Amino acid sequence: MTSIQPWKILNSQLVLNNPWCKVRRDEVELPSGQVIDDFFVNVRPDIVLILAVTQQQEIVFVRQYRHGVQDILLELPGGGFHPQRETSLSAAHRELEEETGYVAEQMRLLATLYDNPVKDTNKIHLFLAENAHPSSIQQLDVTEEVEIVLVPIKEVLGKISTGEICVCGTVTALFLGLNVLASSSFPGNSP
Repeated sequence: MTSIQPWKILNSQLVLNNPWCKVRRDEVELPSGQVIDDFFVNVRPDIVLILAVTQQQEIVFVRQYRHGVQDILLELPGGGFHPQRETSLSAAHRELEEETGYVAEQMRLLATLYDNPVKDTNKIHLFLAENAHPSSIQQLDVTEEVEIVLVPIKEVLGKISTGEICVCGTVTALFLGLNVLASSSFPGNSP
């Protein structure tokens, strides 16, 4: 049992309500009694990330520009969704096909984690998709320019070590997924 107490919300209002960004301003009382009147929270949709592995034991990555850090990054395909409108599994299938043109008949949930619980409201749902294969063309949003990159599994850890793969959600999904794959489905491994 913990003695840690949650903060008490005294007042809360949406101060930015844009389709691309929602920010809530909370006035909170800490367990000590101290009041913080400007604690800002990013109200974000949940996201899915998909670790899609081809029959050739390659991982489907996307390379794209990320304006927040003003850099071009190599990461797993994924995107936002609203749990009230679709399940994380259906969002994972949709996002994989939209971003990459790849599909996988079966996906399994690796984990559901908080993305950045200090200031963000959303969770990140990490999926493993085996036997992914191209099926259609990309269906990108107006803000997306995405290059599909296939990376052999044996090269992934090296790319993390050199910093070529450096997005937290992607790295987490890779470690979780590679662990599952190593223990269950690589050729030569017993179940």
